[in-house]
Amino acid sequence: MDFSYSPKTEALRQRVDAFMQEHVFPAEGAWWAELEANTRAGKRWTPLEVIESLKPKARAAGLWNLFLPESTQGAGLSNQEYAPLAELMGRVPWAPEVFNCSAPDTGNMEVLVRYGSPEHQERWLKPLLAGEIRSGFAMTEPAVASSDATNIEARIERQGDTYVINGRKWWTSGAGDPRCKVLIFMGKTDPGAPRHTQQSMILVPMDTPGITVMRPLSVMGYDDAPHGHMEVDFNNVVVPASNLLLGEGRGFEIAQGRLGPGRIHHCMRLIGLAERALEMMCTRASSRVAFGKTVAQQTVTQERIAEARCMIEQARLLTLKAAWMMDTAGNKAAKAEIAMIKVVAPNVACQVIDWAIQVHGGAGLSQDFPLAYFYVQARTLRFADGPDEVHRNAIAKIELGRHSPMPAR
Repeated sequence: MDFSYSPKTEALRQRVDAFMQEHVFPAEGAWWAELEANTRAGKRWTPLEVIESLKPKARAAGLWNLFLPESTQGAGLSNQEYAPLAELMGRVPWAPEVFNCSAPDTGNMEVLVRYGSPEHQERWLKPLLAGEIRSGFAMTEPAVASSDATNIEARIERQGDTYVINGRKWWTSGAGDPRCKVLIFMGKTDPGAPRHTQQSMILVPMDTPGITVMRPLSVMGYDDAPHGHMEVDFNNVVVPASNLLLGEGRGFEIAQGRLGPGRIHHCMRLIGLAERALEMMCTRASSRVAFGKTVAQQTVTQERIAEARCMIEQARLLTLKAAWMMDTAGNKAAKAEIAMIKVVAPNVACQVIDWAIQVHGGAGLSQDFPLAYFYVQARTLRFADGPDEVHRNAIAKIELGRHSPMPAR
């Protein structure tokens, strides 16, 4: 394994970093100010001009659609090559959208590239790649423990040349955004089939009659407007049978193909968020005096800074290993590493951000610094794309399988 950056990656990394320094970091204050102004004007769910104004600049700079490692539609980067770029974008939670590299669109675009028909790709993939529309992923349900996706109760029932969809979903990120034009919906087409072949995925245009966005869900008080995480009701929603992806009973197959890259993208960005928090922690600790010396001179602060550096480096290496294995052996062969980093990266980010908040004192909890928002983002990702417990169970089963006793002969 060689984790050094290729000349192509290093050149892109420098360009992304320069773009972040010139355009994104200076716009953080404007982002908050515009969101607050929209709220006062009753337009909280309106797309933010501060982001929209940066997208043409990123595209003109050749920093657009940098993901999609298995497709000619993106920048032609492998997962390992994309990792350091996603890390830089992750230093500001909303920055990936500037480069058209934000969830859930990235995962949905990968689904359309891998499993969509030419008609699906023409109608939905092309405008998503162009940044003209956004999308959502409707899987989790409020009535069941959706960490076990076989619990999903929503129905997708064939009626002639259409499917009729009924169910209640939540945490459908982006469904409240007026630019969201299509959802990928997971539901049961055959409840009597074996557990992992009951589910299917289907494309559902947001303007289809019967879809009702019930409410935005807040995450520790943040609603993540204008992106948001919505509870959505589907009542006799009728779509063409041709909207089904891949075939009936293949929902889990699609989910595994989608969630592997999605999980590692989250982890890549979390490394950047943890780095940003450590940087803020060091800056603050060096500038504040308590009990006759700077906070940076306090032994407990030095221990935390050192531990944070160790934790981030370990998480980065594990992320790169998982990406390398995905590139060289495939997502299935990398399932243990993907599960491990999905546990490690959010927990590392949460701990480092928490220490940074502690160094900032009361200010760390306030709107004067972004650390509280960073913490909520990192804490959320201990649930998103599978909770810690599910991934730990998967890791344990793999490990136990390696050491199980040989069968008697």
